[in-house]
Amino acid sequence: MVNSMNPIIKRLQKEFSQNPDFKIKEIKCHALKTIYVVFIETIASSDKVNDYILKPLINYPHKVQITANNLNNFLAGPNQSTVQKPDEAEFYLTNGFTLIILNTKILAVETKADLTRSIAPTEVQSAINGPKEGFTENYQTNIGLIKRRIKTADLKIINRYLGRDTNTTVGLLYLKHIADSKLVAEALNRIAKIDIDGIVDSSSLAFLIEEENKTVFPTVKYSERPDEVVTELLKGKVALVIDTSPFVLIIPAFFIDFINPVSDNYTKSINITFLKVLRLLTFFIGIITPAFFNALLCYNPESIPMSLLINFVIQREGVPFPLIVETIIMLLICDILKESDMRFPSSYGSSISILGAIILGQASVEAGLVSPIIIIVIAITFIASLAFSDIEISNAIRYFMYIFLLASAFFGLYGLFLSFIFLLINISSVDSFNKPYLTPLAPFDKTYLQNSVFKKPLKKDTKRSKVLSKNRIKQGENS
Repeated sequence: MVNSMNPIIKRLQKEFSQNPDFKIKEIKCHALKTIYVVFIETIASSDKVNDYILKPLINYPHKVQITANNLNNFLAGPNQSTVQKPDEAEFYLTNGFTLIILNTKILAVETKADLTRSIAPTEVQSAINGPKEGFTENYQTNIGLIKRRIKTADLKIINRYLGRDTNTTVGLLYLKHIADSKLVAEALNRIAKIDIDGIVDSSSLAFLIEEENKTVFPTVKYSERPDEVVTELLKGKVALVIDTSPFVLIIPAFFIDFINPVSDNYTKSINITFLKVLRLLTFFIGIITPAFFNALLCYNPESIPMSLLINFVIQREGVPFPLIVETIIMLLICDILKESDMRFPSSYGSSISILGAIILGQASVEAGLVSPIIIIVIAITFIASLAFSDIEISNAIRYFMYIFLLASAFFGLYGLFLSFIFLLINISSVDSFNKPYLTPLAPFDKTYLQNSVFKKPLKKDTKRSKVLSKNRIKQGENS
């Protein structure tokens, strides 16, 4: 450890006393002056420290005297900052900067090591057409992927640092001439209220800026695709880029947004409209199917054709459990299999799926524990839930599926109807950053409806939604 009379060096040595990667290099610029080069070698690049700082300072022309005023002239680093207060030194060091200290003058030169993976194809939001690159865990890389697509000075970035211990960089991005200033202010206000020891991922920030337990529906959208983030920014939405996270948050997020994957943008409107409506139907199929089957068979069998009813009764002959118990058992088994499939490595996932779908299902039917028809009902339910890539939507389907099932078990079709009213009340009471969650249905917005529930031909897509932006013109007014 360097023995120095410089109070700044003493303070840093005390703060980083048990950090073996904390390094100090001394350079004698002349008999009475010493330059201290301070960095953390695990997050700073040794090559950059050597090329930007050590070589220039050691090889400087000795006819010129280095002083606090001209110190920055001898450094080669492209990103330099003057540290105004010693209290800021820790922030710069822990963010990969190298400090150059001469007397009380502190300069910070960016020498970050490349500790992130390279840009790779998306894993969750994959698409056949369209760009393949996805976000990484590097903040600067993610900002670059967005700026590569939006080439205008109107793309504004407001940086905030969250977490008393992590000092995580959070960038709020919006297009000044498109985004609603009230939405930007609301997002900044919620971020300003956060006081926590650490933000380690985008989900942590999402939980803090949304009312996490108010609803099971997601009110913030996650995206790993730069093209999707750019598309949403052009609509008037706001994006939050979080350092160390490969997912960017998009706000506000409406329910209808989750049936619209970005891959729809790369398919003809005449072909994709049917799929959009189909996804909306699968949401209700995933919720209602088990409850509807139980209500019909247990309370309203007269609604089923006689030949089909006889077939159901024959299949259930010898099954030891009531229909509701049988349904719940199979749903729980499928949930366990789904969780196992998600947690296991991909090489094991397919084996677990085959084991659950073929062996357990077939064995249960042959053993007389469940009826074949309930296997079909549960399969339809889970296939419908797989139409959504967002895990929170799948969780919302599961949540209401059990509510509908229990209500139908006690009250039949009447309980199913009451559950549907409860669903409508619940979802209509939700908002996302002061915007109604059921937009564009309530309040009705024709422009957003035509681009969400349906897909408008690109030539006719000339205006933005009035809910998101006052600048409504996307293409020429005469289009």
